[in-house]
Amino acid sequence: MQRILITGASGFIGTHLVHVAQSLGYEVWAAIRPESNRRKLESQGVRLVEVDYGDEHHLTEMLRAALPPTLGQEPMWHYVIHNAGITKTARTEEFQEVNAEQTRRLLSALGALPTPPLRFVLMSSMSSYGDSNGSEAPLRVEDEQHPHTLYGRSKCLAEHYTEQSGLPYTLLLPTGVYGPGDADYLMSIQGIARGINAMAGCKTQYLTFVYGEDVARAALFVLTQPEAEGKRYIVADGATYTDLEFGRMVQRLIGRKHVLHIRIPLPLVRLVCAFGSMRARLTGRVTPLNRDKYPILAQRNWRCDASPLFALGFTPTRSLEEGLRETIAAARASGELP
Repeated sequence: MQRILITGASGFIGTHLVHVAQSLGYEVWAAIRPESNRRKLESQGVRLVEVDYGDEHHLTEMLRAALPPTLGQEPMWHYVIHNAGITKTARTEEFQEVNAEQTRRLLSALGALPTPPLRFVLMSSMSSYGDSNGSEAPLRVEDEQHPHTLYGRSKCLAEHYTEQSGLPYTLLLPTGVYGPGDADYLMSIQGIARGINAMAGCKTQYLTFVYGEDVARAALFVLTQPEAEGKRYIVADGATYTDLEFGRMVQRLIGRKHVLHIRIPLPLVRLVCAFGSMRARLTGRVTPLNRDKYPILAQRNWRCDASPLFALGFTPTRSLEEGLRETIAAARASGELP
């Protein structure tokens, strides 16, 4: 049985990673902080290793301590998927520390093991590419990266650290990830359920999506593909939608007859995001609408080219409509939607 170490295993995508890895027969390990809640992971049969991402030496010792004495030259973990990170924070300096520097320390610690992993997969983000300078062409992995958010820059730096680590690696860059358990897109769905689809900007925004479980399936898929070593792949379902098409699809699937589809001018969106950041600094409560999120909302073109991943042999299991139907059903079952 091959062993796989997953970071960020208790989060939205991490939960899917654990489930898919177990279904494929891996012995699943999760890297957790000492203060993390162990109960759910332990109940799933996941083996745990405590880590301190803030101290490279301590992190190395923690990983070494998990090594059984009889392992020999076999890797402690055949594969590692680094999914831990943050997408929003009240303290913007945390982007650099959590997404980039903690990745660097983990890579160094893994490289110091007697036998490093066979493949390291970094879960990055399309935000590491930033704006397409007004172009309507799909974003491609070979495009130059010009991240325009602190989050995107931290992810771009994490990619650079991975490429320079000396470990066999693959980079994955999911587009808009949604599904049961995701909070951000659920807010949009809840708004439409209440009768309002508030779209950022007066011009059409082109969007791409990928179902959460398909992101996990893509990560487990590239692990064992020799051609994927040293490569980067955009993860999407292959289709493009306008912001209005998305809103009307949700409206139809929810079954709400009347919804006000309204466009909010970007200056007003910027003001709301600035207020969200100010509120977060004062209260410590993070909101999806903040200064760092504004450039993402303002960007009109989020088309992307996932064909290299499809050419490798990966096929998504859900279209946007199928995935939204499951997301809405799960939200209703949990009482998050009427």
